[in-house]
Order: sequence, then C-alpha cells, then structure tokens
Amino acid sequence: MRIARFSIDGNVAFGAVEGEGTGDPAGLVLDVIKGIPYGDFELSGTKIPLDKVRLLPPVLPNKVVAIGRNYAEHAAELGNEVPEVPVAFLKPTTSVIGTGDAIEYPSFSGEVHHEAELAVVIGRLCRDVPRDRVKDVVLGYTCANDVTARDAQRREQQWARAKGFDTSCPLGPWVETGIDLARAGDLAIQCTVNGEQRQLGRTSDMVRSVEDLVVHITEAMTLLPGDVILTGTPAGVGPLNVGDEVAVTIEGIGTLTNKVIKRG
Repeated sequence: MRIARFSIDGNVAFGAVEGEGTGDPAGLVLDVIKGIPYGDFELSGTKIPLDKVRLLPPVLPNKVVAIGRNYAEHAAELGNEVPEVPVAFLKPTTSVIGTGDAIEYPSFSGEVHHEAELAVVIGRLCRDVPRDRVKDVVLGYTCANDVTARDAQRREQQWARAKGFDTSCPLGPWVETGIDLARAGDLAIQCTVNGEQRQLGRTSDMVRSVEDLVVHITEAMTLLPGDVILTGTPAGVGPLNVGDEVAVTIEGIGTLTNKVIKRG
C-alpha cells in the first residue's frame, strides 16, 4: 500500500494511493484513511483525485536519523574511507519538506549537493530492536534527498548546519508499505537534475543493511512512529543551483521532485 499525507481545503489527512504511477498524479486517487496509519486502520471509502490535493511530507517525524558514508563508492568520491561503525547524525524536523516543495538555497553556502537516499519509516515505538524484529517496527519506505551544504560540511567539521538547514530533507511522495526487508536491500535508486542523470545505484551496495542500521540506532535512542532513517547515498553526488529541478526515483516506491530557489 502507498500511504500519502495530503491537504485539501485546509484539512490534513492520510490516504491510500490507488492506481499506477510513480509520482504523476494523473489517474491516481486517494482513499482517505480514518485516523493515522500506525497500527491497524481503516479506509473510509471517500475517494479524492490526487491532482486535487497538495501532497505533504508523508510523515512528520519526531527525528530524522541519517547515516553517512554507507556506500563505499560515495565515501571514496569525497576522499573518505568507510567508517568502522555507522556514522549517524540528526536532521531536524524543520528540514523536512514534501514533493513539489522548494529547496531553499542557504545563504551561508555556495556549494549545495543532492544526495538520493532510501528512507525507512518507523511504524511503532521501539528501542533495542533485535535483528529478527526489525521487520515488525518498519512501516515502509519513501524517497529522500539529504541535501547538503558541502562547503559548510568541510569548513565546520560538523554536520548540523550543513545537513540540517531548513528544507534540506525532502521526503516523498508517499510511504510504500509493500516492500519487505529483502526487497529493500536491492532497489534501484536514481537522481536526476533537470532531467540529466547524476546518480544511479542499488541499495544492495549499502555497506550496512536496513537491519544493521535499525539495530545500531535503537541501541542508543528510542524511535517513535513516523521517525525516519536515511540510509546513505550512492556515488554521483553533485551541485545544485537556483532554478534546478532535482528528482529522486526509487524502484517500487516513486519519484520525489523539488525545485531549488533562492532563500528569500
């Protein structure tokens, strides 16, 4: 099931996306969900054409836990080695935007990069999750772009501003719940800028799997329903400029599209 979060006429709700497509709303409809999509829920039977609503970030996470250097080729392209243990950092909730929303180029940077990533959406409160229970705490998956002020990352030796500025965490277009852990471990992931391919890889190239990351993160902190884990980016990261349109497409999930604008 594809679960979207949307607004219409000032109201915000979740809905199940019906129809075929990866991001183009034409022909798709939403069956409005009663309540929130964590645990058991029901469909209302109220149908709304997707092109009549505004898609929002598919979840409102309490926190986004991101993993750096989880693809060996990406680590190498930036002159880094794969770390002995996963490198985790946090992106604030104020960084989260949805498909169609604008990425605002930060005033403190002159070198902003795209980073296409598979995002794991947590479906239940969890801590100290054993490997064989990871499947029970994952709601589904969505597309993410870990937008990074690369010059600030190098200059500051710390990633809070470089990766946590407003609008630096696009998520969407929806959460796909029909992907199991095995399939999540081998999905094609692509990034285009103005229609030109920049990144193309597979999640099978991740150094640490989704299971590894959930176990590692929950050793340290409690994850809440709607929290998001970013699993790292393949090689091919590169610059974004004002006016660019960047799209992240992940096999079996959909396409997340955002334009870059000057911060006003």
